[in-house]
Amino acid sequence: MTGTTSTTGTTGTTGTTDTTDTTDTPIGIISTGSYLPKDEVGNEEVAARVGVTAEWIERKTQIVSRRYAAPDEATSDLAVRAAEQALRQAGLTADRIDYLIVSTSTGDFPQPPTSYLVQDALGAYGAACFDVNVVCSGFVYALELAHALAGRRPGAHVLVIGADLYSRILDFSDPRTAVLFADGAGAAIVGPVAEPYGIVGIDLASRGDAHDLIRVEAGGSRNPASAATVAEGGHYFRMNGRGVRDFVSEHVPPALTALADRVGVRLDEVDHFVPHQANGVMLGEVVELAGLTRATTHRTLQKYGNVGSASVPVALDDANRSGALAPGDLVLLAGFGGGMSIGASLLRWGVSA
Repeated sequence: MTGTTSTTGTTGTTGTTDTTDTTDTPIGIISTGSYLPKDEVGNEEVAARVGVTAEWIERKTQIVSRRYAAPDEATSDLAVRAAEQALRQAGLTADRIDYLIVSTSTGDFPQPPTSYLVQDALGAYGAACFDVNVVCSGFVYALELAHALAGRRPGAHVLVIGADLYSRILDFSDPRTAVLFADGAGAAIVGPVAEPYGIVGIDLASRGDAHDLIRVEAGGSRNPASAATVAEGGHYFRMNGRGVRDFVSEHVPPALTALADRVGVRLDEVDHFVPHQANGVMLGEVVELAGLTRATTHRTLQKYGNVGSASVPVALDDANRSGALAPGDLVLLAGFGGGMSIGASLLRWGVSA
């Protein structure tokens, strides 16, 4: 696959950037957190709205239920709750966070950035904040940025959050999307870890020639929101399901193989695979095509659905809190989605330095 590729290792990013204050201490994930709204929505309820059967939804997606945010909840509210869990697990207070990154394609507002709302709610006023929007790959892209930032400032901590609230932009007359997507947030704190743990490598790739596969057509500068765009459903999430599935089958397994080859690891050595929770049938195909059948594939889509940029960190937190991840385990994260984009990260799971 061609595209813009980032190559990182355990000691920082490669390239020609200034190396002032760069640390050789390994950087990794030191804690995780997640938050799913309380409102559980089963297939029967969605099927009635969409005009299909509950059996059809489960057979096509392997999703059984999902969570929708309460009317008074926005994306930043979900992000804050996930962040609080990650801070608590790390034993850190919000004033110890140096950078705060929110990955979302469903921010509270066009501006200000959602990360600033999260900062204010947490009281993390010592953090530099920004958003990234790479849709379902966004958490892995943000993890790459966190790795670079933490590697340049010894002792720094980066709070990375993936949060999306899709229930507000779903067209329930469209079964291709309405049965899949839901709401949630996941978080991780990135910082110094002990040898030999930490991030082994991250690869990012972008294919703008496939940008039309996933889209929200109105509300931006090209097609501003108006009574006409609302009437036409231009603010709804749209997806070419067959095109996305073909893209993932063609490009994701080779991308995972390329990362493993670059860092000198075989995919059959991976202990845990934590992919974007796009569709259960699709995930099974990716596992087979990539040769990841030995790894434990962590799935949360049965109970939470596809929560966009939150999918990878929610699944990672689920695996972490269940006790499934042991020190030294190889953990492969994979995001893929709108753009189109792919983000893959290999970690040697371990504890803080």
